[in-house]
Amino acid sequence: MGAMFPIMVDLRGKRCVVIGGGRIAERKIRSLLEAGGDQLVVVSLQHTTELERLAAIGSIRIRRREYIEEDLLDARFVFAATDNPSVNARVLNDCKKRGILVNMAEHADQGDFAVPAVVRRGDLVLSVSTSGSSPAMAIQIRKELERRYGEAYAEGIARLGALRAHVQEVEPDPESRKRLLREASLEMEERMLHSQYDFIPEEDPAEWLNRIRIAASRRHEE
Repeated sequence: MGAMFPIMVDLRGKRCVVIGGGRIAERKIRSLLEAGGDQLVVVSLQHTTELERLAAIGSIRIRRREYIEEDLLDARFVFAATDNPSVNARVLNDCKKRGILVNMAEHADQGDFAVPAVVRRGDLVLSVSTSGSSPAMAIQIRKELERRYGEAYAEGIARLGALRAHVQEVEPDPESRKRLLREASLEMEERMLHSQYDFIPEEDPAEWLNRIRIAASRRHEE
């Protein structure tokens, strides 16, 4: 696919249309939901049991018919994920005409964007892409990242977020804020790496900040 620009997109309020109702379409929908997508439309005559369940609870909308160009109205992102090459080609051409970004599930190099392999740990998002050259390698690297960054990171990142908000309120000096937050990040990384049960004891942000200040002061004196 050549050089691509990595980007994180807020999907809230943006219509995403998935053409197809099989396993590939289901995986696309699952990843969109995990990323906060709330305007998801599936177009297909047949659907997996999971897609039917998601439609029943209101997570997605299903249009139970074959694809037509009007399905692209108001779409921001489109995913061509059918098992029919001619339908996927029509979706691609229609999106190009309308200036809509499209992902081609079977032939990523033909579309406008690729979907990377992703590891999510709360607010921590790690993504891997080989730009379509080797999806298998991207999946392998993702599995390595899953082992390296356990569930403890979700809680740890949330704690760091709370501390950052507190530091921004009480510490006026930008350089001091940066130094303190860097110290906290290094400490949390160490705690997460050695968390045997994916659990990190809770600590009040003010107490945590005070402890970091004391430790930093002692190191400076040494």
